[in-house]
Amino acid sequence: MKKLTIAVLMLLGTFSMASAELGINIGISASTGVFEAQGTEVEDTEKQAEETGMAVVGWGSIFLEKTLGSRLVIGVDYVPSALASETSEAARTDQVGSLSTNVSVNQKIQADFDDLTTYYVAFNVTENFFIKGGSVHVDVITNEALGTGSTYPNASLDGNMMGAGYHKNFDNGMFMRAEGNVMEFDGVTLSSSTNNTVSVDDLNGVSAKISIGKSF
Repeated sequence: MKKLTIAVLMLLGTFSMASAELGINIGISASTGVFEAQGTEVEDTEKQAEETGMAVVGWGSIFLEKTLGSRLVIGVDYVPSALASETSEAARTDQVGSLSTNVSVNQKIQADFDDLTTYYVAFNVTENFFIKGGSVHVDVITNEALGTGSTYPNASLDGNMMGAGYHKNFDNGMFMRAEGNVMEFDGVTLSSSTNNTVSVDDLNGVSAKISIGKSF
């Protein structure tokens, strides 16, 4: 991410003010967010566990925008690196394979959130204050090691976002932004290789973002 940031900054510096009529904005952002999710595990039609988890994460992204008139902006924001969840590990008692008695098994679960992409529309309410809304997509890569022998497939999550912020232009075509956003993702149910299911509901979060960029 550090090399990508340096490359984008060098690219921004190679353009002159003469190209400012294109209505194109490019830049980089740093975000910190708090996310909460509720999950349910069902084994052989019997609910085994229902838990709610919360995590604080930080990430960097790049964005590209096109201005339409003096107030409307459409854009895309992309996170080039995966967001890794913490590893959850626990021991539980279960029947494994053809065994008729319960044994203690170790369950280790971890997931990566890859290719987080946001498509949005922003509206400049005033010269500096804006509101925005759009759709969010992310791929969930499951990395589990379950003593019960189950494996779960990867999945994709779609959601929506809305936010508001403050935008400040400078004389050299550069700009800075500070904004807050809310994200809500649709739920998903995954079926394992042993016909167990895990459902994730109510995955949502709030984030704060700082951006720098240049207009062309």
